[in-house]
Amino acid sequence: MADIPEKPEAPEVPEAPEAAVAVKKSRLDRMLDSIERAGNKLPDPITLFLYLAIIVVLISWLCSALHVSVVNPANGEAVTPVNLFSIWGIQYLWSNVITNFSGFAPLGMVLVAVIGSTAAEKSGFLVALMERFLGKSKGWVVTMVVIFLGINLNVAGDAGFIVLPPLAAILFMSIGRHPLLGIYTGFASVAAGFCANVMLGLSDALAYGFTENAARMIDPNYGQSIAINWYFLIVSCIILTLGGTLLVEKVMVPRFPISKEELAAHDFDENAAIITPEQKKALRAAGIGFLIFLVVLLVLCFTGVLADETGSLTNSAAPFTKGIVWTVTLALLIPGICYGVSIGKYKCDKDVWADISQGFSEMGNYVFMCFFISIFTNFFSVSKLGTILAIAGANGLKAIGFTGVPLMIGLIIVSCIVNIFIGSASAKWAILAPVFVPMMMLMGYDPAITQVVYRIGDSITNPLSPLFTYMPVVLGFARKYDKNVGLGTIIANMLPFSVTFMILWIIQVILWVVFNIPLGPGGGIYL
Repeated sequence: MADIPEKPEAPEVPEAPEAAVAVKKSRLDRMLDSIERAGNKLPDPITLFLYLAIIVVLISWLCSALHVSVVNPANGEAVTPVNLFSIWGIQYLWSNVITNFSGFAPLGMVLVAVIGSTAAEKSGFLVALMERFLGKSKGWVVTMVVIFLGINLNVAGDAGFIVLPPLAAILFMSIGRHPLLGIYTGFASVAAGFCANVMLGLSDALAYGFTENAARMIDPNYGQSIAINWYFLIVSCIILTLGGTLLVEKVMVPRFPISKEELAAHDFDENAAIITPEQKKALRAAGIGFLIFLVVLLVLCFTGVLADETGSLTNSAAPFTKGIVWTVTLALLIPGICYGVSIGKYKCDKDVWADISQGFSEMGNYVFMCFFISIFTNFFSVSKLGTILAIAGANGLKAIGFTGVPLMIGLIIVSCIVNIFIGSASAKWAILAPVFVPMMMLMGYDPAITQVVYRIGDSITNPLSPLFTYMPVVLGFARKYDKNVGLGTIIANMLPFSVTFMILWIIQVILWVVFNIPLGPGGGIYL
């Protein structure tokens, strides 16, 4: 009888040096710890959004009483605040609470995405897949893959905010790192690097639409394509990935020491690093399931079933674009189920639904939080305070009289500030484009450079804003591993990413302007 080979030992998870020896914290660590402590003194996010809703109501009353008014450059009409602290306001608030909640878009997107991501995670598919392709990779390689994926996931709309952070947590645990570091790295790369991409997507099309309309205020014949920033954004992907990887490896990893015992407490199994023949077979089954889904998807796309009336798949009205979250969900759900069935975890349909139901139960706090977020965001939108703030900020920058690179940096900063209060990139650009694009064209600058500096500012502060739609999502993911995580914890660990990305992007803009490098097909620096 042939000797049965012994099962290879699982690779030993490296002990963090901080776990054994107390290391003096750096000045940066102490500063971030201070920000975390201060931020965590804020009320619970649910209470915070309730307070903010009340503040919006009071400010709308005050601004209305003071007759605050600005002119919308998009149509020349006056914008005045809507007084929510009035009979009409109270009636509106009272009668729209339920519809605000049920119509809150991120809630539906997150819950639909949970269906696929939960099946893929709990079946063991994601862990086995990552171990199969990255299990023997060094830590910096895993970090680089996560950041590069995150930066480019804007092609899938907002799905990246929901899918990547929990996946990155599992992946980081598989190489002996803290799951929270994975969540923060995944979220920061998606949020702060949102405008960069290798493949053109919906965000490029939406931004260009407003840019073109604004440019025609000066040049009625202006017309290019959605690719006017493509070269710049491709290079941005490379630069941000390298810079982000260096940041994580040199700065963030020491902030998150973890021992094997702590990993075990997070249900990490050292033996999971060994891919067994059964797992390889299950991965093949998952791959076949995914390929079948991909073929069906391509048939639906190329036959026009998922296209709009013009035959486009990328327009905002196209079924494919509107259903991108559902597409991503199926892309995770189908291989997840195939893997679970092949490995023996799912013996019947009840096993699948039990896992998915567990995933929904873990999102209960987020669902409750969305009730108050929906109230605040609706109040803020109806009051028109966000529009007034954006126009006032744009007019202020215009009045300063900057030119050249200082003007570019000023536009980035204004976009950063406005982005903290208004989440929708298209809503902000609809307001700012008619101010900035004509102003820059009259100074001799191509609309492409104006668009790209706006998009940079629109990305950088995403992970820093407590009002950002997906901040509660990442908070829920993080609390799965540490129930004491608060808004201050998230913001403190996002700050290094935002600052790093801002510095790298500003340097890139300066180089592009100084050397007059094309931004993309048909997009330059100067007219």
